[in-house]
Amino acid sequence: MPHEFHYLEEAVDPGMQMVSALEVDEDASFKSYVAFHAEWDTRIQAESELIAALSPDLVLTNVAYLPLEGAVRLGIPAVAMCSLNWADIFRDFCGEMPGAAQILQQIERAYQHAETFLRLTPAMPMPWMLQQRNIGPVAQPRLSQRTLIDGKLGFSQKKKLVLVSMGGIAMQFPIDAWPRIADVLWLVPDSWQSERKDCIPVGSLGLDFSDVLASCDILLTKPGYGSFVEAACAGVPVLYVKREAWPEQDELVFWLKQHGRCKELSGEQLQTGNFGEALLELVNQQKPNPVKASGTQEGAQFLATLLRY
Repeated sequence: MPHEFHYLEEAVDPGMQMVSALEVDEDASFKSYVAFHAEWDTRIQAESELIAALSPDLVLTNVAYLPLEGAVRLGIPAVAMCSLNWADIFRDFCGEMPGAAQILQQIERAYQHAETFLRLTPAMPMPWMLQQRNIGPVAQPRLSQRTLIDGKLGFSQKKKLVLVSMGGIAMQFPIDAWPRIADVLWLVPDSWQSERKDCIPVGSLGLDFSDVLASCDILLTKPGYGSFVEAACAGVPVLYVKREAWPEQDELVFWLKQHGRCKELSGEQLQTGNFGEALLELVNQQKPNPVKASGTQEGAQFLATLLRY
């Protein structure tokens, strides 16, 4: 964040427990929701007291639901903003488990207490969220630092840079099985520690991740709002491997196919390295025009109106 802020480290939603970047642990996730909601009224009261002590003019959440309940008890306007909501995610993965109905009811009720749900583009459908307001894509586009990167690496722009990122969740792929392609360099997580000369740890560049993304020729990732939208806003093509049964991903993929360049890989391809042809096909296509992150300004203007600025 570009301005001063005070950070309070507190868990205000369980999220989902992950086996890996691509697979949800449904049983562990359900247990975390059961524990979180076992003291639901007590949690709401504690959240209300915390918010009251801060005396905010507005509560904005992306996209925890507990603060919405805390704010409504105090009569403070609250806004949710995201491409997904945890009610629908929980329903898809855990909705049939014993006791899930009451938890789901509490989550939905909390979201419905939001004055508005700013539904980003792209986003999963939320037909039950009656107070939703659609806004455009939200991202912080960066300028390419390619000249700086090429200087650091001592390479010319003939090289193609493929950035590998699974959205902040650690996951190791067998990089030694991946194709060795002339003039293609892999920018990989630092933890991979590959000895291949065509593999470069991202951290060694000393740049912000978004700057690296805007400077690469291909992003290899999983479907996720930040990765897909930042790539589209930077005009960077995407190779992606689908997440198992993730409810939001179909809308993300559909949108990216309309507004960018992308190609799906299977999990088997990532394990065997049998995707060199797909990579070259994508890298040799004309780069897509960058998407405008119009939702950033739209969301800010809406919040300013609520605050009467």
